[in-house]
Amino acid sequence: MNRTTNVVRMQLMNRQTFVGLPLLILFASFAITLAIYGIILFTVPGPVEHPMYSGGTQAPLWYFLVVGVQAMNLTFPFSQAMSVTRREFFSGTVLTAAGTSLILAVTFGIGGLIERATDGWGLSGYFFYLPWIWAHGALAAALFYFVVAMLAFLLGFLGAVIYKRFGLLWLLLTAIGLVVALVIAAFAISATHSWAGVGHALVHADALYVALIGLGVCAVLAGLGYLTLRRAVP
Repeated sequence: MNRTTNVVRMQLMNRQTFVGLPLLILFASFAITLAIYGIILFTVPGPVEHPMYSGGTQAPLWYFLVVGVQAMNLTFPFSQAMSVTRREFFSGTVLTAAGTSLILAVTFGIGGLIERATDGWGLSGYFFYLPWIWAHGALAAALFYFVVAMLAFLLGFLGAVIYKRFGLLWLLLTAIGLVVALVIAAFAISATHSWAGVGHALVHADALYVALIGLGVCAVLAGLGYLTLRRAVP
């Protein structure tokens, strides 16, 4: 555990990657969103009849793909030079990502509570609070954001591990394979005339249920990442 903690410290030597940039992207997106809400309120004639919602919270979550890639490519060779085992590196890196994702999730939760208390910052405009995600309360919403951030991180990390282990060709083949699988799934849905059912399921999906499924997907991605990392070349 001591050596795993050292990996966490090693990853956080450059705090911009894990903490600084995600928070900077989040608050920049938040400021831009509030500015847009203000422009709408002061330039559109008449009162705004419906609340305004933004999807800007996804901006730092997508960045976690980059964090996953950097956590592998920039730090793994150095960790091997310091005689850190692959298991310790993996555990410490995932623990670092989980901590950062938790910070982000708590920020989303607090922001959503403030928005509900202030009627969307007095503008009836919501950035952190999205009704579908908050259907089961603040804790469920925070869990949802945590899971999405971890999914993005683990996808980026797994991609970087595949590149280290097998090279660019196999990384591209893996990406192509995923696209082919999606095309086959779309063909199967079309062939069975099931798009209406799929659309209904997506529209009525429960955010908490999606988050719990996402935790299972995170476990699968983490397992694949660790198994591939065991033979990756620094």
